[in-house]
Amino acid sequence: MQELQLLCWAVLLGLGQACPGPCDCGEKYGFQIIDCSYRDLEAVPPGFPANGTTLSLSANRLPHLPEGAFREVPQLQSLWLAHNEIRTVAAGALASLGRLKNLDLSHNLVSDFAWDDLRNLSALQLLKMDSNELTVIPRDAFRGLQALRSLQLNHNRLHTLAEGTFAPLTLLSHLQINDNPFDCTCGIMWFKTWALTTTTVSIPQQDKITCTSPHVLKGTPLTRLLPLPCSAPMVQLTYQPSQDGAELRPGFVLALHCDVEGQPAPQLHWHIQTPGGTAEIASPNVGADGRALPGSPAASSWPRFQAFANGSLLVPDFGKLQEGTYSCLATNELGSAESSVNVALATPGQGGEDALGRRFRGKAAEGTGCYTVDNEVQPLGPEDDVVIIYLSRTRGPEVAAVGHRASGQQPLCLLLLGQSILLLFLTSF
Repeated sequence: MQELQLLCWAVLLGLGQACPGPCDCGEKYGFQIIDCSYRDLEAVPPGFPANGTTLSLSANRLPHLPEGAFREVPQLQSLWLAHNEIRTVAAGALASLGRLKNLDLSHNLVSDFAWDDLRNLSALQLLKMDSNELTVIPRDAFRGLQALRSLQLNHNRLHTLAEGTFAPLTLLSHLQINDNPFDCTCGIMWFKTWALTTTTVSIPQQDKITCTSPHVLKGTPLTRLLPLPCSAPMVQLTYQPSQDGAELRPGFVLALHCDVEGQPAPQLHWHIQTPGGTAEIASPNVGADGRALPGSPAASSWPRFQAFANGSLLVPDFGKLQEGTYSCLATNELGSAESSVNVALATPGQGGEDALGRRFRGKAAEGTGCYTVDNEVQPLGPEDDVVIIYLSRTRGPEVAAVGHRASGQQPLCLLLLGQSILLLFLTSF
């Protein structure tokens, strides 16, 4: 029995020291080195020794790195993958390498990279990703790399950088980012300021960090770029169900207008949540005549929600099915801003609504709360966040009918609820 146990241990130890056929494995300067470079490999070979600390797969023909590619070598401290044909690094390919200090992926064709894997590489000190096909780096890509000291991103296809990209790299001392086709718009101005006046990081070859667009700035180094008039988006959402003093007929048109400011001009997007589901609308989706634009995903030539280029949104034949939250979102390179309004049809004459209406009509008469300007009611304080649209008549303010009126039924009125929920206010009366 003892001999059998010794044999099993010998087999296990042998497996632990295994080496893939195409590679050379051995110890040097206290490191367990696995050398698989210059072997014409087209895939990561299996069978790495579990105690390997340095792995070189450079100068092969690897096309991608699959999930779990290096699961057999969790003790790796250095991984060299330069001069391959790697296009894709799959999620989970690098996640198991929590002890890795050096990672070289330079001189490949990487365009699809598992950025989330970097969050597990908290010991990483050197990251070489130069000479690839990277077009974008997520804002939080380097969030877990507090130990990183050297980062090389030169000779890629980066057009812009999200503000704060390098903020987590508190120990960074060397950054190479030259020879990328940067768009010299507002989105890159933060990097110019950071590189020239804020950071102590060494950034060599700054004269080669240049603009590719716009055309008039092509070839201009970022260091010589003049200040641009840049501002983050601001939005103001207004609404108008009808003209003051007019009789609201069944199936009126609800009109919302999103007034947008910002430089560069923000892109406008509508998010609409109704009982029937959610609608996401990139503005505009219709032309000036209200017809769907060519290529628009609208189901018909007359979309249910009509978003115009001037920031207006029309909802023809507004009814119960169109109740919900209407939000406009403006986005440019510097950020985003959003404004929302809740729209609901409610039946007056049921105590809570009557009391609510009386309260706001009283405030309007006193001039201390809500008031009407072109039939638009505006809250003056947090307690006035419930807004009622109503019409003025000779016999006094009354709610306006906006739905079919049947015998014995109370008319419907339009409630525009600001930032609060109607029930919250009803319970306070």
